[in-house]
Amino acid sequence: MGTTSTIEIRRPQRWDQPFDPDMQDRDVQWLSSLSPFSEMDKAAFPASTPLDGVLRNDCRIRHVQPGEVIVREGDYGNSAFLVIAGSVRAVLGQLPPQSLGRTTAKQKGWLSAISALWKQPRFPEVRTVDQITPGGSSRVQQHGDTASIFLQDFDGIVTHQRTLQIGPGEMFGEVAAMYRAPRTATVVADSEATLVEVRWQGLRLLRRDRVLAEQLEQNYRTNWLMIHLRETPLFRFLPENCLQKVADATLLRSFGRLEWHSDYRRTRKLPPVEQIESEPLVAMEGHLPTDLLLIRSGFARVCSRHGEGHRTLAYLGKGHMFGLREIVHNTYRDTNQAPVTLQESLRAVGFVDTLHIPIEVVAEYVLPFIRRSELPDPISRDDQQARARHDIASQVPTGMLEFIVQERLNNGRQAMVIDLNACTRCDDCVKACATTHNGNPRFTRSGPANDGIQFTQACMHCADPVCMIGCPTGAISRHPETGTVSVHETICIGCGTCAASCPYENIQMRTMRDPQGRMYFDESAGLPIMKATKCDLCQSQPSGPACQNACPHDALVRIDLGNLEDLSDWISRRR
Repeated sequence: MGTTSTIEIRRPQRWDQPFDPDMQDRDVQWLSSLSPFSEMDKAAFPASTPLDGVLRNDCRIRHVQPGEVIVREGDYGNSAFLVIAGSVRAVLGQLPPQSLGRTTAKQKGWLSAISALWKQPRFPEVRTVDQITPGGSSRVQQHGDTASIFLQDFDGIVTHQRTLQIGPGEMFGEVAAMYRAPRTATVVADSEATLVEVRWQGLRLLRRDRVLAEQLEQNYRTNWLMIHLRETPLFRFLPENCLQKVADATLLRSFGRLEWHSDYRRTRKLPPVEQIESEPLVAMEGHLPTDLLLIRSGFARVCSRHGEGHRTLAYLGKGHMFGLREIVHNTYRDTNQAPVTLQESLRAVGFVDTLHIPIEVVAEYVLPFIRRSELPDPISRDDQQARARHDIASQVPTGMLEFIVQERLNNGRQAMVIDLNACTRCDDCVKACATTHNGNPRFTRSGPANDGIQFTQACMHCADPVCMIGCPTGAISRHPETGTVSVHETICIGCGTCAASCPYENIQMRTMRDPQGRMYFDESAGLPIMKATKCDLCQSQPSGPACQNACPHDALVRIDLGNLEDLSDWISRRR
C-alpha cells in the first residue's frame, strides 16, 4: 500500500489564538459597558474586525495583587493596559535586575549543539505537526511576564523611589506598544487592581476611534511627558518648576507615516536628491529656529544644501535634539549681531515623532541651568565645518551616510555587514547558518553595497520592526529582554504580511514538511502550509550568531547601524 505525498491539516486563522482563551460572552459584554469602549462607534470598525471581536480576542482581564510587577523597564512593549479598579504605580528609578526576575535566555549546551549537527533532516523546513499548529507546543509569552513577579520590599521601594500613581480610567504602556519600543518604567500594583490588557494588534484597531486617540495623547502629556523630559540629559539640572514650564509649553507632532515601509519600496529607487526632497520636512535650513526639537521615536535625516541638491550630514534617532546650536548662539549673541538661521534641514526618514519646545521657553527655563561648557560652540559664518558639528563619526564617508539612509539601513540594530575586501566568497557563513537551522540558511550572501562594504540581506532586528505592524495574530514579535525579533510558528498563519512588510526582503515564506519529506497542506483550502522564516541571531546557540563565528577572515560582523560610532570604529579597524 503506497503512502501519500501530502498531509492535510487546518491552516491557522486570524483569531485562532485569542489573547485570553478563557474570555467569555459576559466578559465581552462587561468590557463593552466600560469607558472608553462604551463610547466607541461600532459601525466604524470593519466587519472582519468588529469591536466585539477586538475585545474578545485582543484583550484580556487581569487581576493583580499588591507588589506584583506588571511591566518592567527596558522590556519591549507589545501591549497596553487600562486600569479598571484599584491602582498601580510606575517606578521611575531603576530597580536591581534580580528584583525584577531578569533571567538569561536559555541556550543549548555545547553537547546538545554538537549532537544536533549529526541529526540534520534530509528535507528542507522539517517540522512535526505540534511545532506548526496551535496547541501543540507552548506559545512563547510575549505579552507580559511568563510568571508573576512580586517585589519583596514594595513599601520600601515606594518610599525611596520616585513613583507615579495610575488609577481607574487611565492607561499605560500604549506608547511602547504602538511604537514597538522598550518600556520606560517598571509598573507595579500598589493595591488589588483589575486591568484590561490590550495587545498591540487590537490597540492599533482601537486607535481608529478619534476620542480614544485624543485620550491617549492627553494621557501621555499628563503622565509621561515630564518623565521623558526629565530623562533628557540636557534637562537634568532643571528645577522641577522650570521643567513643568517646559512640559506645559511642549507640542507633540508627528511627520510621515507610522507604516512608512509602504512608501519605502518606491522612494528607495529615486535618486538621492529626489528621495530627500520627498521626505517630510520637519525644519528647514535658512529659516530662523522657533523650537528646540527632541525626537521621541523614529529617525530623521540632517542635511544641508549642496550644489543643486542636498548632502546628508547625519541621522538622528530617539533622544537626539535638533536646533540647540542655533538657539544657544542667538540667545548669547552680541546685541549688534543678527540672529543666525538653521544651518541644516531636518527631514523625517519614513516616520518621526517629535517634541517641540518654543525657543523663548528654552531661553528662560532651560539655558540658565546648563553649564556653558556643555553647550555647543558659537556658530562661525566663516567656518564651513561648523555645519557638521553633529556627532558624526569622521570615518563614515558622506556618500556612505547617504547610502545608509537611502536604504533605511540605519533601522538595523543587528545588521550583518561584510568587508568585501576581506571576504573570499567561501560561503562558510552561509554554510554555518544552514547547519544551525537544520540545513536551511536564513540569509543569502547578497545585498546592497557601498564603498567595499556589503549590507547583507539578513534580518537586522530593527529598532522599528515594521514587519510586526500587520501581523494579525502576533506571531512575529520581539523577545522582551534582548529585542530579538522572532517568528512563533505555532500561530503563524502563513499570510505573508510580515514578508511583504519587511522593507529589506529579509523574511521568506517557506512550505513545511514532516520528517518523511511530505508537505503539509491546509485541509480546507488544499493549499500548502507556509510559515515565515528569518534570522533569529542563533539565540539558542551557546556561541551566538553562527555566521559571524564561522568567518575565517573576520570579514563579517553584526553592527548597530543606528549608532554611527559603532560603524566608524569598525571601518577604522578594517582600513
